[in-house]
Amino acid sequence: MEPVKVNKIKLIKIIFELGKFRITMFVSFSTALGYLLAGNTLDFKLLIIVLGVFLLAGGASAFNEWREYSRDALMERTKNRPIPSGAITPRMGFNIALLLTFAGLGFLALINDLLVVSLGSFALIWYNTVYTSLKMKTALAIIPGSVVGAVPPAIGWVAGGGYLSDPQLWALVFFFYIWQIPHFWLLLMVLEKDYKMAGYPVLTDLFNSNQLRRITFVWIASLAVSCLLIPFFGSGSNSIITNILLLAAGILLLWRTRKLMALYFQEKSFKIAFIDINYYVLIVSILLSIDKLQLI
Repeated sequence: MEPVKVNKIKLIKIIFELGKFRITMFVSFSTALGYLLAGNTLDFKLLIIVLGVFLLAGGASAFNEWREYSRDALMERTKNRPIPSGAITPRMGFNIALLLTFAGLGFLALINDLLVVSLGSFALIWYNTVYTSLKMKTALAIIPGSVVGAVPPAIGWVAGGGYLSDPQLWALVFFFYIWQIPHFWLLLMVLEKDYKMAGYPVLTDLFNSNQLRRITFVWIASLAVSCLLIPFFGSGSNSIITNILLLAAGILLLWRTRKLMALYFQEKSFKIAFIDINYYVLIVSILLSIDKLQLI
């Protein structure tokens, strides 16, 4: 394959697309939340940690796109990604992934904490070996794969002065772990035809429509309940107002996604529920952050 020539502006856009930077921004936000809940401060160290996780997550995503570009070419949603579209060669994609990864690990190393670097490396390896491999074999791959989503807040927590053994941390990472499962399941149901075209296992291979909707609603309910464990175990200032808002957000989430349990179901409810749970996690993260900073 001949080398692909791209100008600097186009290359920057390609790097952003390859690293899925819109998604990795939220990953970085969860890291910042862990740091704030552990350390209760805004400082330069927080910026270093967030930037390191942002770049490392971008590298992990780029490696994933490099590994799966042949399958991405078969999916309507992903066929225009940089490698399958021919905007860059697979080798260039690999090099970009390598550069982002080393840059991310380099920033994390500036903290001079081996555990922080180890957690980042673990997430990178788990995502691109265990999860990516299982995704080609089973539609339930997200259950072990969700471990990756729980690592960024743990990185922030440790960098902020906390310990892996802290129960407050485990309540926080459990919340982010649970979120990943209905998040991906709903996406998989919205894009089921695309995943089938690419040869991936889909949930309808295992469950019928009614079972899928009920199980997904149970995961969403579990997410709302797991949120309440965070203040229960002492993260934040335990403001009564914050706790009421967290409870109200959970109740609203269940109310808005109740259509998953309806007898007469519309397919668009999957997409609506997907958007709702993501907004819910963002709202919870913001509430916990401003509560810790004692703005409520």
